[in-house]
Amino acid sequence: MEIKKTASAGTLESSDVMVTVSPNPEGGLKVSIDSPVLALYEEQMRKAVTDAAADAGVKDAEIALNDHGAIDCVIRARVMAALCRGAEEAYDWAKEDKEA
Repeated sequence: MEIKKTASAGTLESSDVMVTVSPNPEGGLKVSIDSPVLALYEEQMRKAVTDAAADAGVKDAEIALNDHGAIDCVIRARVMAALCRGAEEAYDWAKEDKEA
């Protein structure tokens, strides 16, 4: 999946996260996180982001999170939605249920 444009998913509400993805002209995956709990959960949050990007086949993107206490599954879902929007591709959300 190639990120073609800037796109976002999520909200700034409590227990949610706003994810914004953009093409990275320099190449590679660049992740930035703004969160009040960053000191406690940065490693887990980065893993959720990088795992979702890897699952989508995204290698070149800038991904920014503005977190307000989202749990891992919410982070992954918001990242996947933003990546699909940025790549202008549809995602088969039903396949997640089939894999569980």
